[in-house]
Amino acid sequence: MYNLRLSPEQLEIRDTVREFVTREVKPVLLKADRLDVADRRLPMHLLEEASRLGLRTLALSEDNGGIGADALTSCIVAEELAAGDADIAAVLTETSRLAHLIFDRALPQAERDRLLPKFLADDGAHLAFADREADTDTRLGVNYHRPDVTAPSLAATAVQAGNGDWVITATKTGVANAPVARAFAVTVKIAGRAGEGVLLVAADAPGVIVAPHAKAWPHGTSGDVTFADCRVPAGNLLADGSAALLRDAGGHGVPLAQAINLGIGRAAYEAAIGYAKLRVQGGRPIAEHQAIGTKLANIAIKLEVARATIWQAAWACDHPEAYADRSLTDLPLQTIAQVFTREAMLEAAKDAAEVFGAMGVMRDMPMQKYVHDARVCLHGSDSNRDARLRIAEALLGYRRPALAAAAE
Repeated sequence: MYNLRLSPEQLEIRDTVREFVTREVKPVLLKADRLDVADRRLPMHLLEEASRLGLRTLALSEDNGGIGADALTSCIVAEELAAGDADIAAVLTETSRLAHLIFDRALPQAERDRLLPKFLADDGAHLAFADREADTDTRLGVNYHRPDVTAPSLAATAVQAGNGDWVITATKTGVANAPVARAFAVTVKIAGRAGEGVLLVAADAPGVIVAPHAKAWPHGTSGDVTFADCRVPAGNLLADGSAALLRDAGGHGVPLAQAINLGIGRAAYEAAIGYAKLRVQGGRPIAEHQAIGTKLANIAIKLEVARATIWQAAWACDHPEAYADRSLTDLPLQTIAQVFTREAMLEAAKDAAEVFGAMGVMRDMPMQKYVHDARVCLHGSDSNRDARLRIAEALLGYRRPALAAAAE
């Protein structure tokens, strides 16, 4: 049964994160002098404080030292963090997601026992998924309703040396968390084997070169990573099928990016509400003027509808049986949430900025940051045009061969 009532544990986690954001994150990230110069440097001390709250290992199972949060709880936390800062939210949610998939599901037990304690002991240890390569075009384009025949083959290779170690040669681009990662999950083509493999590579391994991107695009921090004849222990090979596991689930994955997008819109809305109650014009707060009241109401509607689509997609991840018994439509709910949230939150942020009048575009005010962050969400990753085409394919039951293979 689809239930919107949060458990006592979920409420406690939400309230704890909200208090952390209010007390620790906003006073640092929303300083006027920092906003004025568009300083997007990650405050590492806040990431470590968040780690001590368990947010870096939120989705990791309790048996492996994490909190064991489900998809819905993870989305709730992502929204709360993004209401303070989208970059902090992006780093923590990516590490939490990868920690669960790698240590709970993909890494052999012997290697888990060796590597997991190091990860848990270091509050600054983050993870990254090095998958995308230069000139890789994931747009549907002319491949709508046709097999994707234009995607280039994987250039990254791994060859096994005489002592069993893997030697990786690869260049990956746009790797989220790259500058702060302690380990990379790297997709490679393994000599003599069919399909893709994934190797876990320590960031300090010889031959690993990280070139950070100068600007935060998309949210968080990212960079290009080169693996030049990089040697990796034989046991660091993840289980078969890990590449598909670490990527999204064809529109049925956890909507973490959408929850971050929602948090941005909510932050803009809360700022607009506060200002509208404070600013007096014509002898009364502007919130009591019809034009402003209507604008705020429209923002609130967008936020509630976006949250409903995100929570439903997250709930579906926690209850896959709901697809089997036809309780849920067999449409890509994550993709649907993406399309609506991206567009609605940019509109919400711009409307919230208009409540401030001319002050809404001042560089030392948070509104320009919220509008910028919402725009990054809209144009980051694959476009909404392609997302709509994926939904259209699903409407007619077309399964792209790559997704079909990953699901088997």
